[in-house]
Amino acid sequence: MNLFFCSCFFFMIIFSTSSAYDPLDPNGNITLKWDIMSWTADGYVATVTMNNFQIYRHIQNPGWTLGWAWAKKEVIWSMVGAQTTEQGDCSKFKGNVPHCCKKIPTVVDLLPGVPYNQQFSNCCKGGVVGAWGQDPSSAVSQFQVSVGLAGTTNKTVKLPKNFTLLGPGPGYSCGPAKIVPSTVFLTTDKRRKTQALMTWNVTCTYSQFLARKHPSCCVSFSSFYNDTITPCPSCACGCENKKSCVKADSKILTKKGLNTPRKDNAPLLQCTHHMCPVRVHWHVKTNYKDYWRVKIAITNFNYRMNHTLWTLAVQHPNLNNVTQVFSFDYKSVAPYGSINDTGMFFGTKFYNDLLMEAGPSGNVQSEVLLQKDEKTFTFKQGWAFPRKVYFNGDECMLPPPDAYPFLPNSARGNLASLWTLSLTVLLVVFISSL
Repeated sequence: MNLFFCSCFFFMIIFSTSSAYDPLDPNGNITLKWDIMSWTADGYVATVTMNNFQIYRHIQNPGWTLGWAWAKKEVIWSMVGAQTTEQGDCSKFKGNVPHCCKKIPTVVDLLPGVPYNQQFSNCCKGGVVGAWGQDPSSAVSQFQVSVGLAGTTNKTVKLPKNFTLLGPGPGYSCGPAKIVPSTVFLTTDKRRKTQALMTWNVTCTYSQFLARKHPSCCVSFSSFYNDTITPCPSCACGCENKKSCVKADSKILTKKGLNTPRKDNAPLLQCTHHMCPVRVHWHVKTNYKDYWRVKIAITNFNYRMNHTLWTLAVQHPNLNNVTQVFSFDYKSVAPYGSINDTGMFFGTKFYNDLLMEAGPSGNVQSEVLLQKDEKTFTFKQGWAFPRKVYFNGDECMLPPPDAYPFLPNSARGNLASLWTLSLTVLLVVFISSL
């Protein structure tokens, strides 16, 4: 009995620690850095920087939401580049009223186009933060906060606790704030270094298990050597929305405001057998002497969601020798150095970096030309199809291996063997009857 409980406990530990681990991006995380830039009469002014160090997972509309709990009775006097969603009860203050008096403030980014005096560097993007592997310059968000009723020295400041991050939905879990060496800044002329008075970091990691109980995308396969199309598995993303889905030819689709997102982000899906918001289709298109060509198509089935700065991460052994990607941008992802079997596809800026909502324009596609490696290349046993597929950082459900398109030669061989066996049996029966 004790052995059973120990085994269960060991399993739970492994599961809990591995649930936030991404094998294709083992070091990916979002780091929150608080830099105290100056002391005030009753607190400090800090610059808060959100760095997205995830290679292919970004934060899309409606953007990030950051929360924490104050250690003492701190208040936020003012903010630049962000705002709290609620002010709270500030009735005890006379004259100068704080921006927020809540014990657990909730902070969001400002929208683009706010007045210049409310802006801060890397702010005001509606909470959208790009993926590090896609564009490091867009993978950062910043704001400034003036905190009162707090400590005024490194020894009296109490670090906030219980950090939460929505990006934009659940999935992120944040560790405790930890004091680190003060950030060093370089002046614009690069001739002088300054440093923060105090710095602490908070690390947040993503887990698809925490984000949702079903996948958010699925994968289908086809090939030039087999007429059969391997579809996404049935109910690959759960069938909870089956009752509220909309058929592609429904008259409801002509109503105004249909594509407007709801506050609860509830999807409006097109009726399909897989009921996934997004489907990725991998088609083995052509076979040349030294090369082979694949067509990738991404289709959106959600009428209330378009995807800005979308990413598609794929694991396949022949991605170590990509010759040309025709309509997408491409970047190799090598999380383990010597193993180069993972790549990230994403839209070309101002061309197809926006995947529109479900409908005639709700798809993007590109062809990929790969050079063969004579030692490993084959069309047998589903080798030509990807091992893993991630859309916007979430792993997609693949079809079962026995459903992959098979080579006609093997089928014909099996069919010929069957005919040979049948003829032999008939011949034996015929001879025995004589």
